[in-house]
Amino acid sequence: MLRALLPGLVVLLVACSPPLTVEQQVIAVIRQMEEQIEAGERREFMTHIAEDFAGQDGRMNRDQVRALVVFQLRRFERLQAQLFPIAVTETGPDHATAKFRALVTGGPGWIPERGQVYDFTTAWRREDDAWLLVGADWAPVPLDEVLDNLPAPSFD
Repeated sequence: MLRALLPGLVVLLVACSPPLTVEQQVIAVIRQMEEQIEAGERREFMTHIAEDFAGQDGRMNRDQVRALVVFQLRRFERLQAQLFPIAVTETGPDHATAKFRALVTGGPGWIPERGQVYDFTTAWRREDDAWLLVGADWAPVPLDEVLDNLPAPSFD
């Protein structure tokens, strides 16, 4: 009897849940993209990139992003990203920006052989209830800046 009621209870709980904020929606898409790239799912990853995407101050379009993703996935057997706090700002109706720092690593196995910290600034547009990446700029963060911002070790 309880099993028969469970689907109805789930629908009721979802229907009664408050809608996600713009910030929560954009962060969810970024996290989904992170999971997809780590799983090597380039086609699924690219579904979040708008057709009119312009990155790196307009020097990169959607096709070039696809080529970069393919190159990186072929270069590294295992590609991972560790995203640090994501700050989302709603910039207008159906538009938002997200800024975050990410440690991107790659290598042939479980232990990465290469890594770099990047600062990302991204622009998003909502179309048909889906958030699409319309712009992104990223730059490597110098190692000394990364090290200066590490928390002090605790010897308790």
